[in-house]
Amino acid sequence: MSTTSPATHPLAPPTLADIEDAAATLDGVITRTPLDESQHLSELLGVPVHLKLENLQRTGSFKIRGATYRLSRLTAEERARGVVAASAGNHAQGVALAAQSLGIAATIFMPLGVPVPKLLATRGYGAEVILEGATVETPLRLAAEFAERTGAVFIHPFDHPDVIAGQGTLGLELMDEVPDLDTVVLGIGGGGLVAGVAAAVKARAAAVGRTVRIIGVQAENSAAYPASLAAGRPLEVATRPTIADGIAVARPGDLPFAIIDELVDEVVTVTEDDIARALLVLLERAKQVVEPAGAVGVAAILAGKVHATGPTVTVLSGGNIDPLLLQRVVAHGLAASGRYMTLQIPLPDRPGQLARVSELLAQAGANVIEVLHTRHGQGLQISEVILQLSVETRGVEHRAHVISVLEQAGYAPTVTQD
Repeated sequence: MSTTSPATHPLAPPTLADIEDAAATLDGVITRTPLDESQHLSELLGVPVHLKLENLQRTGSFKIRGATYRLSRLTAEERARGVVAASAGNHAQGVALAAQSLGIAATIFMPLGVPVPKLLATRGYGAEVILEGATVETPLRLAAEFAERTGAVFIHPFDHPDVIAGQGTLGLELMDEVPDLDTVVLGIGGGGLVAGVAAAVKARAAAVGRTVRIIGVQAENSAAYPASLAAGRPLEVATRPTIADGIAVARPGDLPFAIIDELVDEVVTVTEDDIARALLVLLERAKQVVEPAGAVGVAAILAGKVHATGPTVTVLSGGNIDPLLLQRVVAHGLAASGRYMTLQIPLPDRPGQLARVSELLAQAGANVIEVLHTRHGQGLQISEVILQLSVETRGVEHRAHVISVLEQAGYAPTVTQD
């Protein structure tokens, strides 16, 4: 996601009163999502760790909070003009549902490659969806042009005080649900969610003479905040592809940056493997389906990037993951956890070799999932074949043991990237 569209607001962060007004407005509109204690993460971190299940929120993410409050504050004249937004997913759904509930016409520009479930959901909420461009850059430009041409109100995904106040209602819920809250861990894209939660939590804690730490988490491949915070101003950084596309933002929002610079205690980054492992842990241990961007807080805890001294909450900010991506991510997470690998083994082309390798794997306790035996491959001698095996293992140490058993038997296995 880019932030090339300029924000049209003064740099006035929402106050606690603004966030409390947003909570009153959203009462009965949004879901007060559950809080679930994670025994696994609690044991790992050494303090109680709770999961805030915003993946169970209406539209499948926290975005409905900010979108609804922003649209609720439009004047009658602005509502008559309609609204326009650009998004590859969660913001689109939040704006579409909020507009439908308020009787406002909504136009959403989305990239051509948008996941089908997000596209169908956005259309299902009554928005007119226009597909254009390979990435969200083009929809953002087209949405800005549409607003200029038609007078529709552009709804920015994070760089507006009302959006930040709406997202901040989640922070109020956390303070109500965990009175002795010590640390909050949540993902950062443009910064609207973290800014709102930090503003709400810090103000509520200060009112009773307490402090609460806020830790933001970015995907290592798209981390604009560390460099921006070091420079003291929002910077646009070069990004690389990340499975956490929901927080892939090249430049922080101006207003969120100002709030985060003042209130957020630490920003850490996690790798693609960290995120994949977190998704797998959430599926297996918490029974929660979460999109990659919504799992980065858990990824940071698993990667040892979070240190807390008391009750901690990490926010599962969204659950809108494409089933095909989920399939690939689970496989990647298993590989990253040492529980799955694909081996290529050159073999002499004579009878009994496949049986011999199978016997060695059985002795090593590895479970063969898939086998490909071929005489066709680059660099093969005429008397060689390639055996490709997908194998289930029990962890990093067991995986190393399996490879060692094959090597000791005279084979030369190569682990291929998934």
